[in-house]
Amino acid sequence: MTWRATVLTLFPEMFPGPLGVSLAGRALASEVWALEARDIRDSAMDRHRSVDDTPAGGGPGMVLRADVLAAAIDAADATSERPRLVMSPRGRPLTQARVADLAAGPGPLIVCGRFEGIDQRVIDARQLEEVSIGDYVLSGGEIAAMALIDACVRLLPGVMGKLESSTEESFSAGLLEYPQYTRPQLFEDRPIPEVLTSGDHAKVAAWRQAEAEALTRARRPDLWALRPAQITGPKSESRKSPKNKTDG
Repeated sequence: MTWRATVLTLFPEMFPGPLGVSLAGRALASEVWALEARDIRDSAMDRHRSVDDTPAGGGPGMVLRADVLAAAIDAADATSERPRLVMSPRGRPLTQARVADLAAGPGPLIVCGRFEGIDQRVIDARQLEEVSIGDYVLSGGEIAAMALIDACVRLLPGVMGKLESSTEESFSAGLLEYPQYTRPQLFEDRPIPEVLTSGDHAKVAAWRQAEAEALTRARRPDLWALRPAQITGPKSESRKSPKNKTDG
């Protein structure tokens, strides 16, 4: 089955946007994956197509109504067999492991919030998984949804040129990616590291591993702390003196 992303949004005209170009765009045109952007306002229940109301308990802004959004979700995904996500800065951080899980499935339904958020009751009633792409606030969930979809699509079979491209990049092994270089050999008095042009594949692999570890320790100590303890090999047993040996 074709991997399919369904997006519920107040601005369906924002899609495909960046998803219509480059790797994702070519894969979309080739029907490797499918995209459906649905207007939440189509499920509004009055002639004004109202989708929001003032927050219970007072406060600024508006909140997406539970009844309207629930109707939109039900119309788009009656079977509830797909992952149902809502992009939210209070959600669990999106990781490469979660992206891989989503890419291996049928494709998610993604709710894009606006205003001050959405009624908690629809999150609970429709079992929406809150997902965050970072500790900051956007005007709505659309850009975050595009980031999530792009991360998934590039892992679909046939989208990337080489399998190694996805297995050696950042986060694939719990590390940031090592530095990359290409021609010219010398750029503003900065040469390519000699080991990378040595032709010694073992030394290149060791250098890349060391650089990835150093970058991760320096820039993402949180990721480094999550890595399992490094195994350095079995400790050598202490030698016993001949007088303690028992003859067999």
